[in-house]
Amino acid sequence: MPYHSTPLDLAFHALSDPTRRAVVSRLIEGEVPVTVLAEPFDMTLPSFAQHLKVLEDCGLIASEKRGRSRWCRLVQARFDEAADWMISERKRWTGRLDRLETYLDSQEDDEGHGKSV
Repeated sequence: MPYHSTPLDLAFHALSDPTRRAVVSRLIEGEVPVTVLAEPFDMTLPSFAQHLKVLEDCGLIASEKRGRSRWCRLVQARFDEAADWMISERKRWTGRLDRLETYLDSQEDDEGHGKSV
C-alpha cells in the first residue's frame, strides 16, 4: 500500500502541518480570499499556495476564482470522515480498556480470596 494512499491518509497528512492547521482554523470562520488568508504567515505567496494545494488535493478545502481573486472555503465532508474514524477508534479503544479493567478487577478479586486481613 503506497504511503498516503487513501483520502483519510491524505487528510491526516495535510493536518500534520501547523501552517495548514492554522489555515483550517481561519477558514472555520468562513471563506476568504487567498491573499487575506496568507497575511498572517511569514512566507511568500507561492510557498503559502503550496500549503493550500495540499489541503485542496486531499479535499479539506476548495477554492474558486472570483474576478481577480481566488477564494478558499472548507469542505465539511472530509472533516466528517476524519471525525467518524476518530469516533470509531475511540469506541474500540474504550471497549478494550473497559475489558482490561474488568479483567484486572477479577484478578484482584481472585488474589484476595485466600488472604486474611
